[in-house]
Amino acid sequence: MKTERNLSEKFMDEAIALAKEGAAEGEVPVGCVVVCDGAVVSVGKNAVEKTGDPTAHAEMIALRQAAEKYGKNLAFCDLYVTVEPCAMCAGAIVNAKIGRLFIGTQEPKTGCCGSLYDLVEDARLNSNPVVVRGIREKECKKTMADFFADRRKI
Repeated sequence: MKTERNLSEKFMDEAIALAKEGAAEGEVPVGCVVVCDGAVVSVGKNAVEKTGDPTAHAEMIALRQAAEKYGKNLAFCDLYVTVEPCAMCAGAIVNAKIGRLFIGTQEPKTGCCGSLYDLVEDARLNSNPVVVRGIREKECKKTMADFFADRRKI
């Protein structure tokens, strides 16, 4: 029988695979998976470079797909993301009313889920997901570090 932790790691592994796909395409390696009722319903990887769209973050892409299927209230859904969301994505997570947010690794420079700011747990907002940090943290951190180390070599 799979435990909650095993399922969280499984879904984060899917997000990591998406992040690595994005890195291979020259995108900052962030992957996102939205899970509703125990099943993956949407996925996203950064597509900012590919599209020239500054809002084409992994979370935004996955949230749009999930909302197309289920509408704007995703309170029964979980969102798994490899790197702590920025202000735009954290705001979208709150507005979508995501039930639980699983974050792989923190982002001290741009993260708005506990590092720089904490939008998702601000009680003044209309909804707050349960936040779980550190799922596959080493792998998520390594994916980002490897990407930027390779970029510095260019």
